[in-house]
Amino acid sequence: MNKKIKFLNLKQINLFFEEELLDAFKEVLHSGWLVLGDNVKKFEENYAKFNETKYCIGVSNGLDALILSLKSLDIKNGDEVIVPSNTYIATWLAVSIVGATPVPVEPDIETYNINPSLIEEKISNKTKAIIPVNLYGQAAKLEEICKIAEKHGIKVIEDNAQAQGAMYKGKKTGSWGHVNATSFYPGKNLGALGDAGSITTNEIKLQEKLVKLRNYGSTKKYYHDIIGHNCRLDELQAAFLNIKLKRLEFFNNKRIQIANVYYDFLKNTGDIILPKIDENATSVYHQFIIRTKLRDQLLNYLSNHGIETMIHYPVPSHLQKAYKRNYKKGDFPIAEEISNTCLSLPINPFLKEDDLEYIIKKIKSFY
Repeated sequence: MNKKIKFLNLKQINLFFEEELLDAFKEVLHSGWLVLGDNVKKFEENYAKFNETKYCIGVSNGLDALILSLKSLDIKNGDEVIVPSNTYIATWLAVSIVGATPVPVEPDIETYNINPSLIEEKISNKTKAIIPVNLYGQAAKLEEICKIAEKHGIKVIEDNAQAQGAMYKGKKTGSWGHVNATSFYPGKNLGALGDAGSITTNEIKLQEKLVKLRNYGSTKKYYHDIIGHNCRLDELQAAFLNIKLKRLEFFNNKRIQIANVYYDFLKNTGDIILPKIDENATSVYHQFIIRTKLRDQLLNYLSNHGIETMIHYPVPSHLQKAYKRNYKKGDFPIAEEISNTCLSLPINPFLKEDDLEYIIKKIKSFY
């Protein structure tokens, strides 16, 4: 008899926190303060401490975090920003939204993260920043990237939406860049109960500018110093995130434990290529990505046996309709190879041992 295994059971995750979340809701409701109140301030302090940065600015979502990060560095029309060819499209969209041009760089085929050795050849006199993405939960080669940026006098904006808690050479992701954007979308390792995000930095001038940018260009009500946005972290979501942040390391460790089981039992299985973690990096396994030339067949086989999987991502950014006028198939073959062969296995921190055994058994039976 087939089991039914969801890829990610958000209901199960959130019900774990049910009593605390309900208490937080009541507290916010009875406080009468719903926007930029004590809960946002508390979360910003807590997340900055967790992320080992001086400042955290709570914002509305991960895309807005990237957009405001770019704007805080005065990146605009005519500028170029280096981005990975293999990433979620939000990284590219943010650059396009501020009027700049995303300049893609291929990943390391083993780690899926941007390859630093290919960055310098893409730097021009228009290049103003690099956005390394800590994809699938693994830290990119951040020290190497920061050295390249310093050499060429350009800025670094980390996209840390998938790697809260990961490290590179013992230093937290989300703390390497001049500014660092993250997302607390419900499916992230640290997920809100709706959209939410933040930006971290160690530079007070950037913190001050970002506080204005997210709130109509204002720090005092009805007085506006710059052209700003309405991109504020919601008071209620901040209250929820404060609760979940306390358990983030616990749930990251659960993901790592599940990943280790996959590594142990899927090695040397068919043509499966398991994710490789750089020797200087750690991963918090936002996703567990395998690659196989039989991806579609394996996906359908697992689905027929009640196992839900996903593809992150089926179409690389350069082949999306949004960017079709600029690129064609074959322009970024490594990103295309990953898109054509990758499959994300369930890595829900509440995944039961017998469910994990069932997934592995069915993968092996496929081969």
